[in-house]
Amino acid sequence: MARRSDSGGEGSLRILSNDDLDEVMALLMGSPLENVFVASRVRNAGLDPYLLGCTVLGFERDRRLVSLCHAGSNLVPVNADDEALDAYIRYLGPRRRAASIMGVAEPTLKLWEGLSQRWGGDWSSVRDLRPEQPLMSMNVDGELPGDDRVRRITMEDFDAYFEAAVKMYTEEVGVSPLESSGSYRNHVRRTINQGRAFGIVEDGRVIFKSDVGCAAGMFCQVQGVWLEPSLRGQGLSVPAMVSVVRLCREKWPVVSLYVNDYNTAAVKLYERVGFSRVGTFATVLY
Repeated sequence: MARRSDSGGEGSLRILSNDDLDEVMALLMGSPLENVFVASRVRNAGLDPYLLGCTVLGFERDRRLVSLCHAGSNLVPVNADDEALDAYIRYLGPRRRAASIMGVAEPTLKLWEGLSQRWGGDWSSVRDLRPEQPLMSMNVDGELPGDDRVRRITMEDFDAYFEAAVKMYTEEVGVSPLESSGSYRNHVRRTINQGRAFGIVEDGRVIFKSDVGCAAGMFCQVQGVWLEPSLRGQGLSVPAMVSVVRLCREKWPVVSLYVNDYNTAAVKLYERVGFSRVGTFATVLY
């Protein structure tokens, strides 16, 4: 694909293609825990915008890829310094298509601030800002006992799991994921069919759930952790998460997640399970 030079710096910006796959994956796997979301998407769909559903921008110096930006519904800067961020800000322009900006805290917040200052409008109208989200990981099963009721969810459990997933999403994000296209239902179905959904099912109800949101190589990222509200405060979450980690590690030896810093109960929960902090994420929600 032809290069697109950007004025105002020594680097250049271009839209990446499948010809760049090896270089892109090398860059992403240089920091696999930070980049597992983008690495998972690129590994599964490549860099063809039609198959991936969005473009991936690459920033180069001396013909070497040093940064990239996943420019889809989730806008994710990777290994981006100030010059790369400025190039992305100029390219993205005033019209916001992203539903969120997410990733490593410093470049994520700088990208949002730069877009807001330069273009204003939709980029400035934020629904929720989460500037500090501890990124945590563990690569052992942990010493605490698990909950034997936790298992992989199957399509036989779909309705109950979908109901729990909607409750989790609404509680966590603040809006319902349900819309006319049915994309969230399809997302949940895909997660179950891929063997990435875990939970406790009792009397036809899912009372605990968690799933693997993305994975690449040895690394996965857990998301969507939810316990039925009436059961909270009874010490059930720790053994349930211990079992989730063990099930994940059957396929992905290194398990990660990120959590809002103000959710001190969740942070303490994950620390008890055996997770330790390895970085900081941030999320801007529109």
